[in-house]
Amino acid sequence: CILERVTETKSTNDDLLARWRAGELIDPVARIAHNQTAGKGRAGRAWLANPEDSLCFSLAFPFKRTPAQLSGLSLLVGLAVVDGIAQACDLSEVELQTAGLRLKWPNDLLLNNSKLGGILIEGGQAKPNDPTWMIIGIGINLRNAEMIEANLDGGLKVGALSQLTKSVPDIEYLWLKVIASLERHLAEFDLHGFKPCQERWMQWDAYRDQSVCISGAGKDPIYGTANGVDENGALLLQQDNKTIAIHAGDVSLRIQS
Repeated sequence: CILERVTETKSTNDDLLARWRAGELIDPVARIAHNQTAGKGRAGRAWLANPEDSLCFSLAFPFKRTPAQLSGLSLLVGLAVVDGIAQACDLSEVELQTAGLRLKWPNDLLLNNSKLGGILIEGGQAKPNDPTWMIIGIGINLRNAEMIEANLDGGLKVGALSQLTKSVPDIEYLWLKVIASLERHLAEFDLHGFKPCQERWMQWDAYRDQSVCISGAGKDPIYGTANGVDENGALLLQQDNKTIAIHAGDVSLRIQS
């Protein structure tokens, strides 16, 4: 894929979305910014990061699948990022799990229940038979978790790669390893969908078998026990004698306190 490096931009996701809307995307593009002045999280929230302390980039990738056939994509991206981190840090998956690395449905990386990274996916299909272009934004905290946490409101706990490994990889090296992993995983996903990754994702599931609350989208909170995901990446929520599937939208998942 094409690699683009810029010193500063508002949002790498917005940069690539604008190109997609203008019909200017031809090949996959990965765009990294040293400093994003208006980085985005989910649901229009701001993504706060200090330039030296985080990796923030976006990847525009064309799928042969329609948007409706991309369910589970954010979970697959999480697995790809884990692989990239493992390679860049020269750590095995067992070592990463022992250190507390987990994936939170549908699109966060956690380190001992603190937020290590986030995934934001936007895009779509301009017209029938066109490729489906998805803009995948990824942010990973590298170091100085306390400083990032201090700049956030809402009491979110923040983790950083420096808490996982003594030798945090160079940003450029980590970026290239994560991109290589993404290209491999996304190509497989385009062929086979999420189903082959279902069991593997559940091995990383931060909230498996825990009592959780799902809120958002202007609806009443839903309570139950997280019971993994189905072959489409929907969260399976056990309630008394029934299981309901929650599809990723603008919903928030948290442990019941």
